[in-house]
Amino acid sequence: MPVFDYDPPERFVAGALGQPGARVFFLQARGEGRLTTVSLEKLQVAALAGRLDELLDEVLRLSGGTAHVPAVAPTGLADDAPLDTPVSEDFRVGTMALAWDSERSQVVIEAQEIVDEDDVGAPDPAVLRVRISPGAARAFTQRALRIVAAGRPPCPLCGQPLDAEGHVCVRLNGYRGGEAAS
Repeated sequence: MPVFDYDPPERFVAGALGQPGARVFFLQARGEGRLTTVSLEKLQVAALAGRLDELLDEVLRLSGGTAHVPAVAPTGLADDAPLDTPVSEDFRVGTMALAWDSERSQVVIEAQEIVDEDDVGAPDPAVLRVRISPGAARAFTQRALRIVAAGRPPCPLCGQPLDAEGHVCVRLNGYRGGEAAS
């Protein structure tokens, strides 16, 4: 099982390539002359960002406000740069895990390669493991949520993404401007 371990990375970001509606999402870690890029679903990026914020809020709450966890991302940690090139996928993410390392006051993020459960002879899945500070985690979350929100705008009636070619809204029972959708 290859483990891509970054403790801590020089950079850890979420990013997307392609046009809205056809984007491919990535996590990218860089450090010590290495670059690891893994692909994942948009919903996984959104879930990771949401869970990171929840984890940090819970650590702050349980500590009674004494933990060194910023409530918002520190300005100096914002990263708006594009993904590092070349963007070459090391593996596709199946499952992810989060943990709080209380001894080091760090967030641990693990993204595990998707595996075919029917393939009993397959090697162990690859893992991307990243340890980052609470401030870096808040900055990661802020960027990830912006990346997710930069997609297609939602339909004001049903909330589903609007396509450039049009949209068949379920709230309008399959009709577009008085004509039945085909």
